[in-house]
Amino acid sequence: MEAASPEERRRLARRGLSLRGPLDPTTQAMLLRQLYLGHLELNHLRRAYTAAEQAIATGVMPDVMHQDAARAATALGWDDLAVQHLRLAARTSPPSRRAFHYWTLGSTLLLLGRPSEAESALERATRWGSTDKPLYRAHAVLARLASGETVRDARRVYNRLAQAPCGHGYGRYVLGMLALQLGEHAIAREHLTAFLKRTRDARRTMQVALAAELRDAERGLDRARGLN
Repeated sequence: MEAASPEERRRLARRGLSLRGPLDPTTQAMLLRQLYLGHLELNHLRRAYTAAEQAIATGVMPDVMHQDAARAATALGWDDLAVQHLRLAARTSPPSRRAFHYWTLGSTLLLLGRPSEAESALERATRWGSTDKPLYRAHAVLARLASGETVRDARRVYNRLAQAPCGHGYGRYVLGMLALQLGEHAIAREHLTAFLKRTRDARRTMQVALAAELRDAERGLDRARGLN
């Protein structure tokens, strides 16, 4: 976990997994997850997916391992498989992580052009959420708008997210896309530019996880510039 490079992370994980004698399931799962992260950082996506599948088989923290598998599957373009893993992540999750998994499922479905399914998942995230509820609610509004609905309280939802701590980081992407829908093109450019810079400066694993959002933010930024 303290490895200085992805190569070292993989080497140490493999060494641990190759030790003679049985490993307890928790240790095996944690080593497999480190192997998965090493592969992901090096863009060895098929190997990352295989490591995540092996981690799922241990039965330890299945929701986290399904989330990892979904991340690799998405990067590989295996969209239906990614959605399947995200549904399993939400189903096997403890209550404390259920909102996050439904939110990830909803955001993935929205990016895949399935807004009605996305809205359902995001509404569940909102019901289970606590401190990040403004983010989930704003994302659900984006899904409703993508379905062609008229959302009368869209600006109020936007304002609540803008004032909440979860409006930073990933929240800048949701704020930018929502501002674009509200016709606030300059504000949309500000949010989307900040999101793109932050994500491109992040670790490789974050860039892989948010590759679809990066592409969508770039398209949104082009639209906001064109509508100036």
